[in-house]
Amino acid sequence: MHLEPEDTAAITRRMKRAHGHLASVIRMLEEGADCEAALTQLAAVNKAISRSGYALVSTGLQKCLVEGDEVDQAKLEKVFLALA
Repeated sequence: MHLEPEDTAAITRRMKRAHGHLASVIRMLEEGADCEAALTQLAAVNKAISRSGYALVSTGLQKCLVEGDEVDQAKLEKVFLALA
């Protein structure tokens, strides 16, 4: 399934924020930050990336439904399990 940039603009913005957030966590570690604080921020980055993945799957499914495309159930299951 091919998605246009306008289909994924919100997801792209979320991932760019996560990218910036990850850079902050790396900087924290390089500057000797508290382990608990760094792990808390890393968990937030991880959640943002995971949510981006699920949003991407959801966007693809919505597009399939609107356009009437068939969904390969085995492929869909593989994608979901890759995110787990």
